[in-house]
Amino acid sequence: MTPIQKEVASKLRYLLGKSKDYDLKDIYQGTAWSVREHLIDSFENTQDYWTEKDPKFVYYLSAEFLMGRSLLNTIYNLGLEGEYGKAMQQMGYKMEEVADQEHNAALGNGGLGRLAACFLDSIATLDLPGWGYGIRYQYGMFKQLIKDGYQSEVPDIWLTEGNPWEVKRHDICFEVGFSGKTSSSNGKTVWTPAEKVMAVAYDNPIPGYNTTTTSNLRLWDAEPITEFDLEAFNSGDYEKAVEERERALAISAVLYPNDSTPEGKELRLKQQYFFVSASLQDVMTRFKAVHGDNWRLFPEKACFQLNDTHPTIAVAELMRLLVDEEGLDWEAAWSITTKCVNYTNHTVMPEALEKWPVRVLAKMLPRHMEIIEIINAGWTKFLEDKYSGLKAAERDQLVERMSIIQENPWVKDEMQVNMAYLAVVSSSAVNGVAYIHSEIVKADIFNDFYKLFPEKFQNKTNGVTPRRWLAFCNPGLSKLITDTLGSDNWITDTYELSKLAKYADDKAFHKKWRAVKQDNKARLAAVIKETFGDDVPLNALFDIQIKRIHEYKRQYMNVLSIIWRYKQLKKMTPEERKKVVPRVCMFGGKAASAYDMAKRIIHLAVKVGDLINKDPDTRDLLRCYFLPDYNVSLAEIIIPASELSQHISTAGTEASGTSNMKFQMNGCLIIGTMDGANIEIAEESGKENMFVFGVDADDVPQLRKERKNLKTDKRFDEIMADIEGGMFGDKEYFKPLVDSISNMKVGNDWFLVANDFASYLDAQEEVDRVYKDVDEWTRRSIMYTAGSGKFSSDRTIVEYAKDIWHVQPLKPPAL
Repeated sequence: MTPIQKEVASKLRYLLGKSKDYDLKDIYQGTAWSVREHLIDSFENTQDYWTEKDPKFVYYLSAEFLMGRSLLNTIYNLGLEGEYGKAMQQMGYKMEEVADQEHNAALGNGGLGRLAACFLDSIATLDLPGWGYGIRYQYGMFKQLIKDGYQSEVPDIWLTEGNPWEVKRHDICFEVGFSGKTSSSNGKTVWTPAEKVMAVAYDNPIPGYNTTTTSNLRLWDAEPITEFDLEAFNSGDYEKAVEERERALAISAVLYPNDSTPEGKELRLKQQYFFVSASLQDVMTRFKAVHGDNWRLFPEKACFQLNDTHPTIAVAELMRLLVDEEGLDWEAAWSITTKCVNYTNHTVMPEALEKWPVRVLAKMLPRHMEIIEIINAGWTKFLEDKYSGLKAAERDQLVERMSIIQENPWVKDEMQVNMAYLAVVSSSAVNGVAYIHSEIVKADIFNDFYKLFPEKFQNKTNGVTPRRWLAFCNPGLSKLITDTLGSDNWITDTYELSKLAKYADDKAFHKKWRAVKQDNKARLAAVIKETFGDDVPLNALFDIQIKRIHEYKRQYMNVLSIIWRYKQLKKMTPEERKKVVPRVCMFGGKAASAYDMAKRIIHLAVKVGDLINKDPDTRDLLRCYFLPDYNVSLAEIIIPASELSQHISTAGTEASGTSNMKFQMNGCLIIGTMDGANIEIAEESGKENMFVFGVDADDVPQLRKERKNLKTDKRFDEIMADIEGGMFGDKEYFKPLVDSISNMKVGNDWFLVANDFASYLDAQEEVDRVYKDVDEWTRRSIMYTAGSGKFSSDRTIVEYAKDIWHVQPLKPPAL
């Protein structure tokens, strides 16, 4: 037996109690616990070294981390793939089959969480002292089921078999309070919470690639202070006996609880404060262990990156801890806070820029509401002095517009806290996540603030880790690239990929490139076969749109184009159909549980697929599938197999997008609008190689004003009539969808689906034309990968570290 086999056998026997008769799940557990030992050695070595050297740390605060599976990623990053691959083979197992037994960690949902995961990978790979902080969700957001064509949600039960990749720290726990009241005595404010829970730390080591550094993702689990009320139980009040436990567990149960109810709003706020408070207490405790109460040094040792507005309550909590708990005066605490905190804006969508009703904040976090009121009073006083030269009415209007606390225009007599404004006012730096998005941030969302503090605002275009999203998920292409370039340096220096451009017209290289794609398409076809029982034609164009379901992402428009394609096929003669490019269209993504319109879009996509996929006249030329419960592992199969990916948001609505970067790295062509990172991808890979359609962001506001006068395309009208006529089932269920984009009806096409539809169909015709030219399609595919170097998260993190965090690499010595 090899040493690795002995390790795995030992784990099977002494951890699982099995020395024989084990199955694949057992082998996974044994292998994972074996790999974990190597991971823990590297983790402790890194943390010991960083503790000794006492560098400045960055702490990445995020409500979600979409990590995916860990086994293969850890093995590859630690450089153990050869040893474990050989051991598995000798034991009679395939490494990929073993890895498939792992549950996806249900710690995130969409691009925000996946970006955070990519950033942690890059922080570790670049040897930067930094940790992530978040919540250890018991059930994730939800597991998506498609029943009778409708999305339904069930808990994502991912922890029942344990999680070998986490380490529970029983000794690292902090009390977190809610509600209650405040009182003042001798000039000091005391908050007495009515409810308390315990935040218990779970460490998830994050190994860097080809380095000795292993960083950390510390997640907090909510536990009750009192596990069980025996007195209540003995008196017959069984519900009260476990009431405190159930209330605590709810905090870390589900990602993004439905906030359409007052109780849901309160729970979401409790979640955000829970993990922020525990994280800040943790960081400050470690600081004090080394530096005592020398808080002036704190900004030189710690900085916090707010990943969107969810962790923004950190501003008030840091002030509370410094003033109320550590005894600093307000000015000193404010100086420290504003040097430590930085804010990344991820969206231009109004509903995602959180605004908390004052009554909710005051009820759940009374001391924090007081602190925010003090911050706002100082801020508005500053503005009044700054703009004292303006006319009174103009000055008052500006101050009101920039106030952190504002009237809710939709609810009478309700004041609300604009968390994005609190983040901007309190942060040392504010950044957008793509060039166009950062320009919108400055020109629109935070224009008043930008005029006042232009030096605060930066752009940091997003990126993705090339390890998971090319090297590991697409081994065939990875090997071809390495063999062609003569080294695998591109895995940590993606600008090396630009050297592929000289092979863009090499026919022999084309053949190898296409062979890799066909192998990946066969792997995805096997997933479709397993899920739907259908064999799909491998000569078809694989056309993909995978992302959370939202009206601004316009999956609806994609579905409408599929309907049009189907209608055209039905009209064709058999001879005409022979000239058609076959397509397999695939969707994946979740609709938020309370997002009714997004659920209707899913249902339409499913019903369109049901009709098309069963039609013997067209099923060899067109298919449509909605892949349920889209996650990281599914993406790792879909993306390498894709040939066309759709990034078709209304111009000016997508902050960046990162799936477009993953597709680009894997040589997938893009049909898209000039929105988000699409613009920069076009610059890097050639706009002439992208299928661009739709209006530009600058034209959107005027078109929205004029949309009632739009003369819609006849093809669009015909499709609307088909949906209204019941061609795809329950026409009453689809009526809100039709009304949302039909001229002069409810909604009036805010996302310009009807406006862009003709341009979109033209772009789709161009896709068909180019796909028929195999060499041209392959050339473009190669140029996409060659132009993807900029979009590594390593580049993004280097920029954050240099321009915002001011954190230096610190690589531990080898063990």
